[in-house]
This record gives sequence, C-alpha cells and structure tokens, in this order.
Amino acid sequence: MEIQKLYDLDDIEFEDIAIGLVRLAKNIPDYEFFFKINQNNDLTFSRKKDVILHGAYFDYHFPRFEAYHKFTKTCFTFISNRSSESRQKKLQTELFTEEENIKFLLNNQVDVEYILHSSEQFPDFSVILLPENLVFPIQDYTLSSEEELYQIIQYYE
Repeated sequence: MEIQKLYDLDDIEFEDIAIGLVRLAKNIPDYEFFFKINQNNDLTFSRKKDVILHGAYFDYHFPRFEAYHKFTKTCFTFISNRSSESRQKKLQTELFTEEENIKFLLNNQVDVEYILHSSEQFPDFSVILLPENLVFPIQDYTLSSEEELYQIIQYYE
C-alpha cells in the first residue's frame, strides 16, 4: 500500500517570525524574574519542558516559561537565550571543535537573557507588564526561516 504524501515542502510558504529580545538591567535568577512578572500581570508564567538542542559533544537545555492570556487568547513564551545545563555526550578529542559547554540560541546577541515569542502572527508584547528598573525595553527582532532558532520555535510551538 502506497503512503500518501500529506504536503509538499516546495508548496509551503515560510514566513518570518517576530520575536522580542529581553535584556535584564541586573542579574537575577529565573524564579525571581518570573515571580515579579506574575505579580504585575494577570498572566501566570510557569516553567515548561526545556528546549533541548543536541550537539555533537553536548546536549544543551534552555529553560522555557509560558503563560496564556485569557482575553486575547494568546500564548506567550520566554526562552532563555543561554543554556542553563549542558550534558556531555562524548569526550572532545579534537583541539578546535567550536562546541563549548555553554551555548546561546542567538550567538550574535549574547547580552540577551530571554527570547520572547507569541502565538500571534503580529505580536503585541506590551500586554506583558515588565518590572520597572529590572528590564530594558523589549527589542523587536525578526527571524527568517533559514535561521536555526526559527526551526526550534516552530518545533516547540
């Protein structure tokens, strides 16, 4: 029996994703940051299953927090830009492997603590009241379909 092809990858249009880059003014742990956000909002962010990237030598874990806005019916997701944990799979025997025990989802934005994503096509991050004197203004950023983070967000959505 022949398996029917559900969709053709050539026919799918890939659209860019709008995300927000969140930079903290001071270094605080995740639980304290989200406690303060939950105090200021009717959103309740909770920890979800980590985003896991598999490298040649390490498996990287990135904390993920989600909340659902009841009125706009939008899901907001914060993903840590920096890996919180890395598990070594095999010993590095090469001298210059370009794989370290810490990984960033956005390598060109290492000063960003969190990547904010919304289930909306045109997200409005102003719905989330961020704690004053703790967070810099959210920077809008567009991901193209060729970027690795685009594929990761699509997978975990």
